[in-house]
Amino acid sequence: MSEKSTIIVEKSTPKIATITFANPPANVIVPETVTRLHEILHELENDVRVQVVIFTSNISGFFFNHFDLRQADKFPFIPGPDSVPMWVDLVIRLSKAPFLSIAKIRGRTRGGGNELALACDLRYASREHAIFGQPEVGTGILPGGGGSERLPRLIGRDRGLEAIVTSQDYDAELAERYGWVTRTLPDAELDRFVERLATRVASFDKAVVAAAKAQVDRASLPPDADFATAYAEYTRSLAGPGFQAGFARLGRQFAEKGLEVELRLGEYLGIANAQP
Repeated sequence: MSEKSTIIVEKSTPKIATITFANPPANVIVPETVTRLHEILHELENDVRVQVVIFTSNISGFFFNHFDLRQADKFPFIPGPDSVPMWVDLVIRLSKAPFLSIAKIRGRTRGGGNELALACDLRYASREHAIFGQPEVGTGILPGGGGSERLPRLIGRDRGLEAIVTSQDYDAELAERYGWVTRTLPDAELDRFVERLATRVASFDKAVVAAAKAQVDRASLPPDADFATAYAEYTRSLAGPGFQAGFARLGRQFAEKGLEVELRLGEYLGIANAQP
């Protein structure tokens, strides 16, 4: 792992791994994040001992945040005759991996970060500190990593459409009521709850847990091809006039307000797009 990697992976036991994201100040996802996550996923898939993988963050106020759109053209593809965006391969493989994946969520979880959380098998969120959003439309682009494929299946077509086309932030209480997350817990109880659940699942037979997950996957996952289609639509939207204008307006907000815009992105998207 590079010394400058945004990702740290640790194993508390041979059966339980924790992936921690740290890219201060706002935990935006950069190309290196995707490359390193993809590498780690391959390693964990091939580790016959690993039964549970926990995703978390050590940056206050942020879980996994949106893509860094300033580097949109640098996000990696898997080389080959049928080249696939690495992010697409990552979120598909994560949902089908032979271990149970858990997102332990504190802070802002938006865009690609929300898509990563949706690709996890279970999502447990801090009642006080978790915030969710799919903000692409507010910046003039389309979701490209599974938000439009997974979110409506979890919370219903109308609520999924509301979240995507309004680009608003959703607090943990509403996200739980909608079914966006598995459950919320008081922040003081979140770590202990996830630890106990991971330990419990890790005590069961791995083959049986993986087979049970595969059964549920057959009944619930979107078709793989839909992810590639969505990513292609997202890529095309980056060249559209809506993104060029919307990103410029949002950039002016960042220049004036700094990190405050990331903390209240749903609100600021509405402000930016209301301006000429």
